[in-house]
Amino acid sequence: MCTQIFKEETGIILGTMYCFLHLSIQEFIAALYQHLTLDRDKKQAVKSRDESMIDLLKTAVDKALESENGHLDLYLRFLLGLSLQSNRQLLRGLLTQQDDRDQSKKEIIAYIKQKLEGNLSPERSINLFYCLNELNDQTLLKEIQSHLSRGSLSSARLSPAQWSALVFVLLTSEEELEEFELQKFQRSDECLIRPSAVIKTSKRALLQFCKLTVRSCKSLSSALQSSNCVLRELDLSNNDLQDSGVKKLSEGLKSQHCKLDTLRLMTCKLTADSCESLSSVLQSSNCVLRELDLSNNDLQDSGVKKLSDGLKSQHCKLDTLRLVMCNLTVQCCESLSSALQSSNCVLRELDLSNDDLQDSGMKKLSDGLKSQHCKLDTLRLVMCNLTVQCCESLSSALQSSNCVLRELDLSINDLQDSGVKLLSDGLKSQHCKLETLRHRTFKFLPPSSHTLRQ
Repeated sequence: MCTQIFKEETGIILGTMYCFLHLSIQEFIAALYQHLTLDRDKKQAVKSRDESMIDLLKTAVDKALESENGHLDLYLRFLLGLSLQSNRQLLRGLLTQQDDRDQSKKEIIAYIKQKLEGNLSPERSINLFYCLNELNDQTLLKEIQSHLSRGSLSSARLSPAQWSALVFVLLTSEEELEEFELQKFQRSDECLIRPSAVIKTSKRALLQFCKLTVRSCKSLSSALQSSNCVLRELDLSNNDLQDSGVKKLSEGLKSQHCKLDTLRLMTCKLTADSCESLSSVLQSSNCVLRELDLSNNDLQDSGVKKLSDGLKSQHCKLDTLRLVMCNLTVQCCESLSSALQSSNCVLRELDLSNDDLQDSGMKKLSDGLKSQHCKLDTLRLVMCNLTVQCCESLSSALQSSNCVLRELDLSINDLQDSGVKLLSDGLKSQHCKLETLRHRTFKFLPPSSHTLRQ
């Protein structure tokens, strides 16, 4: 059996050494050795005060918290477990000296709870809760479980220790956490940073309307760069992130460990500078982003031009882009048309609704739709100040053998009957692949949708 659980190594100076393949055995032996050493010293009256046990445990807690990689975590748990009087009974014959274990237990529990009130990393605080478990103390966990059962976490003001307890409960739950919704808790940067370890284990994080700033972006960026992060969908809409926040977030999006494929940043006070950061992300070979929503931000044409550079990258995987109400004009259509004509562009869905594109903008965009490289199958142009003339351009695109458009929304534009007639000419073409056409005329009328089958 021994040959299966440890390996033998021969060193030049130290002689023969034994290393257990399962490192937890070594951690246990190290903790036991510390207790045996303390027991021997007491027997020899080297240390006669009972405080020596507390000193040992406090020092061990401090050293474990200082470790960046957690190499002392398991050792600390064993050390604390062996300090209990109930466990000492199992080691009689090895440990002979008796102490006031109950007093030592109370002191070390209080010391650990004091540490939990500090600014600890999620990994270190989680280990301290495992330590409290070793000491049979469940008080903090019971407080959080009580809040969870009452559904009162959104109004409760949690202490740092209670936040750590919440993270521990969520991470050690038997149920797999598919979705993390911050609105169920308190809405602030602090309340996002505390459970960042939970967000990393969730596939979807809904963080909209949560009063978040650049601080949260820094924490999220760090989470995205973690090798154990599984986050695939992130919604940060309606937060005060600004360009500086997106710049921080972009660092995480470019990480080789990042798996995020959907990012929503609606109404986040962004400008063209954010587009520069995101364009750099799209050009990264590590980026796996497939859906990006930047609606209701002041991006302007200059911002879309920068984004278009990213769309033309050989590494870009983005297939859905939403730019609703982003203060765009005719010039943005020229940039997007150029992107659609690129052989690298894989964009399939584009929403430019509530932007002042006008007929001249649609003429430029139609050139992209007729390209042999264009893969766009869904185009939304609701309320874009379009008239009859745009229908002529779109009709020409629908008649092109290269156009793969299947859904087109032209609602709330002044197309008139003559415009719809021009569109109908395109619909009759043998090359037209359009299946859904929407052309609701006025805001107060119900949506009008026609499904077209070739």
